[in-house]
Amino acid sequence: MKSKIMLAAMTAIIAFVTPASAHVTFETAMSSWGSYYKGVLRVPHGCDGATTTGLSVDIPEGVIAVKPKNMSGWTIKTTIGKYAATYTIHGKPVTEGVKSIAWSGGEVADDRFDEFAFLVKLPEDKEIMRIYFPVTQTCGATEVKWNEIAKPGEDAHALKRPAPYIDLMPEHDGMEGMHH
Repeated sequence: MKSKIMLAAMTAIIAFVTPASAHVTFETAMSSWGSYYKGVLRVPHGCDGATTTGLSVDIPEGVIAVKPKNMSGWTIKTTIGKYAATYTIHGKPVTEGVKSIAWSGGEVADDRFDEFAFLVKLPEDKEIMRIYFPVTQTCGATEVKWNEIAKPGEDAHALKRPAPYIDLMPEHDGMEGMHH
C-alpha cells in the first residue's frame, strides 16, 4: 500500500513537472559576460505528436562569432546580416555576422529528443542580465514559435511558448569558462 501511495505521489510530481520541461531550452542557461559559450538547445518533443523536421534560432544583437555545430543528417544554413553596433573579435572590428541558424532535412520523432549546438561570444555589456534566443521548431507544415519573452517581474516558466534564454553574470571561481 505504501509503495502505491509513493508511486501515485511520484506520478503526480512527474505529471506536474513534465509540462515545464517540454519547452525548448538551453542545456546550460548561465554564463558570464563576454565569454565564449556553447549553446546546446534541447528539443524534447515534436509538435503535437508530429516529427521535428527543422529548427531555427535567431541570434540576438550583441552575440557574435557564431558557429553552428554540424549534425549528421541535417543541413545547416546561416543568415548573415549587419549588426546595430561595431564589435571586436581578436582585436578586429566586425560590423556583420550570423543573425540566424537553421537546421533542416533531419528528423526527430516525437518520442525522441535531440540537441542543436552552436558556439558564440556573449555580450560584454554588464547591463544585460538575460539574453533571449527565439526559436522556431518545424514539424512538416507546422511551425511552433518558442519566442515569448517574460516582462520584468514575470516568470518565464509561466509562459506558454517561452524563448530559450541565458542568464549573464560575472565570471567567478569554480565556473567553467569556455575558451576557443
